[in-house]
Amino acid sequence: MISPSRNVVITGFMGTGKSTVGRQVASLLGRPFVDMDAVIEERASKPIPAIFASEGEVRFREMEADLCRELGQRGGLVIATGGGALVDPANRAALADEALGVCLGCREDVLLERLGGGESRPMLAGDDTRRRSRELLRKRRPAYQQVPFHIETAGRRPEEIAEAIVALVHGEASAQWVHGEGFSYPVLVGTGLRHHLGALMATRGFGPRVAAVSNETIAPFYLSEVMRSLEASGFAPFEVCLADGETHKTLDTAAHLYDAFVEKGLDRSGAVVAVGGGVVTDTAGFAAATYMRGVPTVMVPTSLLGMVDASVGGKVAVDRPQGKNLVGAFHQPAFVVVDMETLATLPELQRRAGLAETIKAGIIGDPELFAAFEADAELDLGWAVERAIAVKIAVVEEDPEEHGVRATLNLGHTFGHAFERLADYRLAHGLAVSMGMVAAAHLGEIMGVCDADTRSRIQSTLARHDLPTIYDKERPERVLEAMRSDKKRRGGSLRLIVPRSIGEVTVEGGVSDAQILEALERTWQ
Repeated sequence: MISPSRNVVITGFMGTGKSTVGRQVASLLGRPFVDMDAVIEERASKPIPAIFASEGEVRFREMEADLCRELGQRGGLVIATGGGALVDPANRAALADEALGVCLGCREDVLLERLGGGESRPMLAGDDTRRRSRELLRKRRPAYQQVPFHIETAGRRPEEIAEAIVALVHGEASAQWVHGEGFSYPVLVGTGLRHHLGALMATRGFGPRVAAVSNETIAPFYLSEVMRSLEASGFAPFEVCLADGETHKTLDTAAHLYDAFVEKGLDRSGAVVAVGGGVVTDTAGFAAATYMRGVPTVMVPTSLLGMVDASVGGKVAVDRPQGKNLVGAFHQPAFVVVDMETLATLPELQRRAGLAETIKAGIIGDPELFAAFEADAELDLGWAVERAIAVKIAVVEEDPEEHGVRATLNLGHTFGHAFERLADYRLAHGLAVSMGMVAAAHLGEIMGVCDADTRSRIQSTLARHDLPTIYDKERPERVLEAMRSDKKRRGGSLRLIVPRSIGEVTVEGGVSDAQILEALERTWQ
């Protein structure tokens, strides 16, 4: 559960019910409630329209900013802000950065009906209330997008909305942001977040047509819920269901998606929502990146591997017979929704495969995460997912298009991709990466950059979580031949990622065939 000292901040446009909902949330959580507008009116001894009339909007915003700073120093509150309070980045930093921030949204037609003539709302004063409402909503939308969690209010009773916010609190909802040149988006982690998808998209102003892409295994569990969330926020979504498995991560599948997009009228104002594991997010993301020269994507990973790796960072691709992910693009998502509830339907094999990628994050950049796996076979998976995502975000922000440090995320992948290719892509990716990390650790030891203790810790920790550490399906010479087509080659030679210590890896170029063969021989034993 979210720390009792962490505030819950409820914001949104006027007419979305912030104060009413906030009081009910406070009652359900047993916390004090603060209505910022009511506090300002009490301190000024006059209603807000009178403050605007006698002292002007600038003075009102000063009072609002003072209160944001004051409340940000307190804890354990449920706070309802004014509709414009968090437009100022300084106010967001003071009040909401360390809080659970929730923005209440509403379909524009319903919102305009709620606002009516707007006589009591100084920001809507004028002859054409509806026009002013639309203009103000458009102006504030970028600020609302900076609030991580969103809930649609149209057609829902205040009690339902309050219960949804309480569910976020009890579901330990959290947000991490990915920032780079030309992009910024949140990665949201919690339970039940798929039900918030429509509201999250509505605040970003997407057009009505949305493609919800999943596969035949995942769709029966979650696609109808995603569709309902989208429809509740005014979207006109359509489903595209793919065959399951890595063998279908192909250009033919991408072509099938293009045809469906055209037939259903998807254009660049809409979006592609990918609901599934890494194969779905990779394939749907690649189709979105190349359809009409790029339409936005929203990632809803339902596998552990997809949550900690495939959905974050914008790398999308399909396979070719010559190698994995040979045809791809960099296409950052609009946002990522990691709903921990979806892991309840994850098969054991896929859970183990995802654990390999999560442990990999610890080896690359988080010794504490690795130590938790090393010590405890039943650690808090939600905590581990957040830590693994943080590792990937840090690398992606530094090197969004893999010109340097981002290559370190490929620890175990060059070996692993060869293992997958030799198995005709019927070997789970995470299991291949597990064996690949052991081979990389052996290689590091051979090259003198990784000591035997580090290699042994990696090997034993993977084994502790029932992950494979020995590859004996094909002779090392055949594996080396398969590795030669890997897309990570530079100037005719392979670049391989090897561990130096737990939490630090290095990119090694010009590795000799003899060294690779010796590492594979050790992995064989």
